[in-house]
Amino acid sequence: MYVREAHPTDEWQMKSNLKDKDDVCYAQPKTLEQRAIIANDFIKRFKFPLPFGIDDMSNAADNAYSAWPERIYIIDESGHIAYRGGMGPFNYKPEEAREWLAARYGAIKHELPKSTPDVTPASALGAVAPAPGALSTPARAAPAK
Repeated sequence: MYVREAHPTDEWQMKSNLKDKDDVCYAQPKTLEQRAIIANDFIKRFKFPLPFGIDDMSNAADNAYSAWPERIYIIDESGHIAYRGGMGPFNYKPEEAREWLAARYGAIKHELPKSTPDVTPASALGAVAPAPGALSTPARAAPAK
């Protein structure tokens, strides 16, 4: 899910961003179209193989899930949070989410798709602010970034 820029060029910058060798620093998008351009750049540049959502300009998904600066959520088939990873950067552990998915659905061999998906607005993915009490969060076992 692409949410607002954490360190946009026209706002607060980190020293590490000033030496950006990948040329991925952007101004804070002011429109959904600008967010889509940045998200599509990411998908194409890094050959991202999964569907990719874009938060709306009210930042509903970012506010609902507190996913900033980095966080992984897995939403189950009934729309409930089945897994909530720790906040990054120190508790952001993608391998933990991979292990959770493998335990639930079985391990899979990863292959890149033949074409790169386009981005989808978060509202089209159902990633909007939930009604209070609409999400259940089961207890998490101790971790196995």
